Amino acid sequence: MKTTATPQPATTCLPALSSQDQGWENILVEQFQHPSGECKTHYSDQHAICLSLASRPVRFLQIKGGKTHSSLYGKGDISITPAHMPFFARWEGDDHYLQIRIASQFIQSVAKEALELNPDQLELLPEFRTRDPQIEAIAMLLLAELQQKNLGNKLYIASLSNVLAVHLLRQYATTKSDLPIYEGGLPERQLLQVLEYIHDSLAQEIKLADLAALLDISQFHFSHLFKQAIGIAPYQYLLQQRVERAKQLLKQTDQPIIDIAFLCGFNSHSHLSKQFRQLTGMTPTAFRTS
Repeated sequence: MKTTATPQPATTCLPALSSQDQGWENILVEQFQHPSGECKTHYSDQHAICLSLASRPVRFLQIKGGKTHSSLYGKGDISITPAHMPFFARWEGDDHYLQIRIASQFIQSVAKEALELNPDQLELLPEFRTRDPQIEAIAMLLLAELQQKNLGNKLYIASLSNVLAVHLLRQYATTKSDLPIYEGGLPERQLLQVLEYIHDSLAQEIKLADLAALLDISQFHFSHLFKQAIGIAPYQYLLQQRVERAKQLLKQTDQPIIDIAFLCGFNSHSHLSKQFRQLTGMTPTAFRTS
């Protein structure tokens, strides 16, 4: 995702944590901590959302879209800057915030596929300071993944990205649209098709886009209908199946645990161990000898 960002010399604007190297598609999540300073940015193809994590309110001056806004920003306050809109900020005090940048092309794709909106007429509105419990909840889930460096949870990240994109389109776009309602979950034939694909592909990376493409529906609606059908989200089902496959291989073969990890779609021994313990309450080694 090509971006341009031009910080003022007085401020480094380097993140304390970043998802840059975690392989997340369509979304970049970064945690920042700065002393008093100023920063000027412009993202040509990403919408930017900033969520304040500051323990004490910070005085901010912001300029974007030809408008100036000055106020205190406290924990939970959110600002939204659409792509192509230059943004300037000056703050007094130690600032701590989470920035989410979501690809404008991805937003356009979700608008067309999930909301049946014309992407060519799509425009997001800027927000200087607002409260949005749903954005805050999604942001905190993304922050948790960022902190834990869960490299194998790309399906989960894609699900969160889709939910965030739909929410932005419904609440902050100039063109409003009601979300089409699909009830009853996936038909049995389609559900079995998806489950068979997952079962046959556990060793490979499985993307939400791949699963949705099997049924020719949007990623957002696929996630919704899948959960309606079996009671859990696609990423949860995938994790369960990978752990079940690992349990079989641990009991039925003498293969090294690192090999079993790769055969089940985990990217390391530690990744398998972490997820295995979460679902079974024991390590793979303990399970094999039990």
